[in-house]
Amino acid sequence: MIPKPKFARAVALSRNADIGDRAREHLEFFLAWLRRPRQTASVVPSSRYLALRMVRDIDPEGGRVLELGGGTGAFTREILATGLPPEKLEVVEINAAFARALERQFAGVDVIRHRAETISAHVSGEPGGYQRVVSGLPLLAMNHDTQRAILDEAFRLLAPEGVFVQFTYSALSPVGREILESLGLVAQRMGQTLLNFPPATVFHFRRAQSGTEPTAKVPHLETVEF
Repeated sequence: MIPKPKFARAVALSRNADIGDRAREHLEFFLAWLRRPRQTASVVPSSRYLALRMVRDIDPEGGRVLELGGGTGAFTREILATGLPPEKLEVVEINAAFARALERQFAGVDVIRHRAETISAHVSGEPGGYQRVVSGLPLLAMNHDTQRAILDEAFRLLAPEGVFVQFTYSALSPVGREILESLGLVAQRMGQTLLNFPPATVFHFRRAQSGTEPTAKVPHLETVEF
Protein backbone atom coordinates (compact mmCIF):
# COMPACT_ATOMS: atom_id res chain seq x y z
CA MET A 1 0.00 0.00 0.00
CA ILE A 2 1.42 3.35 -1.05
CA PRO A 3 1.29 5.87 1.83
CA LYS A 4 -0.52 9.16 1.19
CA PRO A 5 1.67 12.25 0.98
CA LYS A 6 1.90 14.22 4.23
CA PHE A 7 0.29 17.25 2.59
CA ALA A 8 -2.71 15.20 1.46
CA ARG A 9 -3.10 13.79 4.98
CA ALA A 10 -2.89 17.28 6.45
CA VAL A 11 -5.57 18.57 4.06
CA ALA A 12 -7.81 15.61 4.88
CA LEU A 13 -7.36 16.20 8.62
CA SER A 14 -8.10 19.91 8.19
CA ARG A 15 -11.26 19.18 6.22
CA ASN A 16 -12.40 16.64 8.79
CA ALA A 17 -11.80 19.20 11.54
CA ASP A 18 -13.79 21.81 9.60
CA ILE A 19 -16.66 19.36 9.16
CA GLY A 20 -16.52 18.53 12.86
CA ASP A 21 -16.55 22.23 13.81
CA ARG A 22 -19.53 22.90 11.56
CA ALA A 23 -21.41 19.90 12.95
CA ARG A 24 -20.76 21.10 16.50
CA GLU A 25 -21.90 24.63 15.62
CA HIS A 26 -25.11 23.30 14.09
CA LEU A 27 -25.81 21.15 17.15
CA GLU A 28 -25.15 24.03 19.56
CA PHE A 29 -27.38 26.32 17.52
CA PHE A 30 -30.19 23.75 17.39
CA LEU A 31 -30.02 23.19 21.15
CA ALA A 32 -30.12 26.96 21.73
CA TRP A 33 -33.18 27.18 19.49
CA LEU A 34 -34.91 24.41 21.46
CA ARG A 35 -34.29 26.31 24.71
CA ARG A 36 -35.27 29.78 23.45
CA PRO A 37 -36.77 29.70 19.94
CA ARG A 38 -37.74 33.39 19.89
CA GLN A 39 -34.21 34.44 20.88
CA THR A 40 -32.38 32.20 18.40
CA ALA A 41 -35.04 32.35 15.61
CA SER A 42 -33.51 29.66 13.35
CA VAL A 43 -32.56 26.02 13.84
CA VAL A 44 -29.22 26.41 11.99
CA PRO A 45 -26.50 29.11 11.85
CA SER A 46 -26.48 31.60 8.99
CA SER A 47 -24.73 30.43 5.83
CA ARG A 48 -21.45 31.86 4.57
CA TYR A 49 -23.32 33.27 1.56
CA LEU A 50 -25.53 35.36 3.83
CA ALA A 51 -22.52 36.33 5.95
CA LEU A 52 -20.66 37.62 2.87
CA ARG A 53 -23.66 39.76 1.94
CA MET A 54 -23.91 41.10 5.50
CA VAL A 55 -20.26 42.22 5.72
CA ARG A 56 -19.96 43.66 2.22
CA ASP A 57 -18.50 47.19 2.10
CA ILE A 58 -16.91 47.06 5.56
CA ASP A 59 -13.78 49.20 5.37
CA PRO A 60 -10.92 47.45 7.22
CA GLU A 61 -9.31 50.85 7.72
CA GLY A 62 -12.55 52.58 8.71
CA GLY A 63 -14.27 52.92 12.07
CA ARG A 64 -15.20 50.25 14.56
CA VAL A 65 -17.76 47.50 13.88
CA LEU A 66 -20.33 46.22 16.36
CA GLU A 67 -21.99 42.84 15.81
CA LEU A 68 -25.27 42.12 17.58
CA GLY A 69 -26.04 38.46 18.26
CA GLY A 70 -22.75 36.72 17.45
CA GLY A 71 -24.17 33.19 17.72
CA THR A 72 -21.62 30.62 16.56
CA GLY A 73 -19.51 33.20 14.72
CA ALA A 74 -20.77 32.98 11.11
CA PHE A 75 -20.74 36.76 10.68
CA THR A 76 -17.79 37.35 13.03
CA ARG A 77 -15.57 35.15 10.88
CA GLU A 78 -16.39 37.06 7.68
CA ILE A 79 -16.11 40.47 9.35
CA LEU A 80 -12.53 39.63 10.32
CA ALA A 81 -11.89 38.19 6.84
CA THR A 82 -12.38 41.72 5.45
CA GLY A 83 -9.11 42.65 7.17
CA LEU A 84 -10.71 44.57 10.04
CA PRO A 85 -8.38 44.33 13.06
CA PRO A 86 -9.86 42.21 15.88
CA GLU A 87 -9.50 45.07 18.34
CA LYS A 88 -11.90 47.15 16.23
CA LEU A 89 -14.66 44.52 16.45
CA GLU A 90 -17.03 44.01 19.37
CA VAL A 91 -19.57 41.17 19.42
CA VAL A 92 -22.68 41.20 21.58
CA GLU A 93 -23.90 37.77 22.70
CA ILE A 94 -26.03 37.06 25.78
CA ASN A 95 -26.11 33.27 25.35
CA ALA A 96 -23.34 32.15 27.73
CA ALA A 97 -22.35 29.06 25.73
CA PHE A 98 -22.14 31.01 22.48
CA ALA A 99 -20.19 33.81 24.20
CA ARG A 100 -17.59 31.39 25.57
CA ALA A 101 -17.17 29.76 22.16
CA LEU A 102 -16.72 33.16 20.49
CA GLU A 103 -14.01 34.09 23.01
CA ARG A 104 -12.18 30.84 22.26
CA GLN A 105 -12.41 31.24 18.48
CA PHE A 106 -11.66 34.93 18.02
CA ALA A 107 -8.69 36.16 20.03
CA GLY A 108 -8.60 39.92 20.43
CA VAL A 109 -12.33 40.40 19.77
CA ASP A 110 -14.27 41.87 22.68
CA VAL A 111 -17.33 39.69 23.40
CA ILE A 112 -19.93 41.69 25.35
CA ARG A 113 -22.56 39.85 27.40
CA HIS A 114 -25.15 42.59 27.64
CA ARG A 115 -28.46 43.18 25.90
CA ALA A 116 -28.52 45.22 22.70
CA GLU A 117 -31.19 47.57 24.11
CA THR A 118 -28.60 49.19 26.43
CA ILE A 119 -25.39 48.35 24.60
CA SER A 120 -24.01 51.89 24.24
CA ALA A 121 -23.15 51.84 27.97
CA HIS A 122 -20.97 48.73 27.58
CA VAL A 123 -18.94 49.22 24.38
CA SER A 124 -15.32 50.34 24.16
CA GLY A 125 -15.73 52.82 21.31
CA GLU A 126 -17.06 56.36 21.39
CA PRO A 127 -20.46 57.49 20.08
CA GLY A 128 -20.10 58.25 16.37
CA GLY A 129 -17.03 56.02 16.05
CA TYR A 130 -18.67 53.00 14.41
CA GLN A 131 -18.92 52.45 10.65
CA ARG A 132 -21.28 49.44 10.83
CA VAL A 133 -23.60 47.62 13.18
CA VAL A 134 -24.10 44.09 11.83
CA SER A 135 -27.19 42.53 13.38
CA GLY A 136 -27.99 38.84 13.60
CA LEU A 137 -30.84 39.53 16.02
CA PRO A 138 -34.38 38.34 15.15
CA LEU A 139 -35.85 41.84 14.95
CA LEU A 140 -39.00 40.55 13.26
CA ALA A 141 -39.82 38.52 16.38
CA MET A 142 -39.38 41.52 18.71
CA ASN A 143 -41.99 44.01 19.85
CA HIS A 144 -41.89 47.61 18.65
CA ASP A 145 -40.43 48.99 21.88
CA THR A 146 -37.51 46.57 21.72
CA GLN A 147 -36.89 47.30 18.04
CA ARG A 148 -36.90 51.01 18.73
CA ALA A 149 -34.49 50.69 21.66
CA ILE A 150 -32.02 48.59 19.67
CA LEU A 151 -32.00 50.95 16.69
CA ASP A 152 -31.76 54.00 18.94
CA GLU A 153 -28.71 52.52 20.69
CA ALA A 154 -27.11 51.51 17.37
CA PHE A 155 -27.45 54.95 15.83
CA ARG A 156 -26.15 56.54 19.02
CA LEU A 157 -22.88 54.72 18.20
CA LEU A 158 -22.83 54.95 14.40
CA ALA A 159 -21.04 57.69 12.48
CA PRO A 160 -23.26 60.11 10.50
CA GLU A 161 -22.95 57.92 7.38
CA GLY A 162 -22.91 54.67 9.36
CA VAL A 163 -25.10 51.71 8.42
CA PHE A 164 -27.14 49.25 10.45
CA VAL A 165 -27.14 45.93 8.55
CA GLN A 166 -29.96 43.47 9.25
CA PHE A 167 -31.18 40.26 7.67
CA THR A 168 -34.70 38.89 7.81
CA TYR A 169 -36.57 35.83 6.57
CA SER A 170 -39.26 38.09 5.11
CA ALA A 171 -39.09 40.05 1.86
CA LEU A 172 -40.30 43.12 3.77
CA SER A 173 -38.41 45.32 6.20
CA PRO A 174 -38.42 43.83 9.72
CA VAL A 175 -38.89 47.37 11.06
CA GLY A 176 -42.09 49.25 10.24
CA ARG A 177 -42.37 52.73 8.74
CA GLU A 178 -43.71 54.25 11.96
CA ILE A 179 -40.57 53.33 13.93
CA LEU A 180 -38.24 54.34 11.10
CA GLU A 181 -39.87 57.74 10.74
CA SER A 182 -39.84 58.36 14.50
CA LEU A 183 -36.07 57.71 14.55
CA GLY A 184 -35.35 59.58 11.30
CA LEU A 185 -34.22 56.44 9.47
CA VAL A 186 -34.75 54.88 6.05
CA ALA A 187 -34.48 51.24 4.98
CA GLN A 188 -33.10 49.86 1.74
CA ARG A 189 -33.28 46.28 0.49
CA MET A 190 -29.80 45.17 -0.50
CA GLY A 191 -30.54 41.71 -1.89
CA GLN A 192 -31.66 38.21 -1.14
CA THR A 193 -29.61 35.05 -0.82
CA LEU A 194 -31.36 31.76 -1.51
CA LEU A 195 -28.41 29.70 -0.22
CA ASN A 196 -29.43 30.07 3.39
CA PHE A 197 -31.99 28.24 5.51
CA PRO A 198 -34.46 29.83 5.37
CA PRO A 199 -33.66 32.16 2.41
CA ALA A 200 -32.84 35.60 3.76
CA THR A 201 -33.13 39.23 2.67
CA VAL A 202 -30.59 41.86 3.73
CA PHE A 203 -31.58 45.43 4.61
CA HIS A 204 -29.48 48.53 5.28
CA PHE A 205 -30.83 51.18 7.66
CA ARG A 206 -29.41 54.71 7.50
CA ARG A 207 -30.21 58.17 8.77
CA ALA A 208 -32.68 59.84 6.42
CA GLN A 209 -30.40 62.80 5.71
CA SER A 210 -27.82 60.46 4.15
CA GLY A 211 -29.93 60.53 0.98
CA THR A 212 -31.07 56.90 0.81
CA GLU A 213 -34.49 56.34 -0.69
CA PRO A 214 -37.21 54.91 1.57
CA THR A 215 -38.03 51.21 1.31
CA ALA A 216 -41.23 51.81 -0.65
CA LYS A 217 -39.31 53.54 -3.47
CA VAL A 218 -36.51 50.99 -3.73
CA PRO A 219 -36.67 48.90 -6.94
CA HIS A 220 -37.60 45.21 -6.82
CA LEU A 221 -35.15 43.44 -4.54
CA GLU A 222 -32.05 41.94 -6.06
CA THR A 223 -31.59 38.17 -5.93
CA VAL A 224 -27.98 37.35 -5.16
CA GLU A 225 -26.74 34.25 -6.96
CA PHE A 226 -23.85 32.21 -5.54
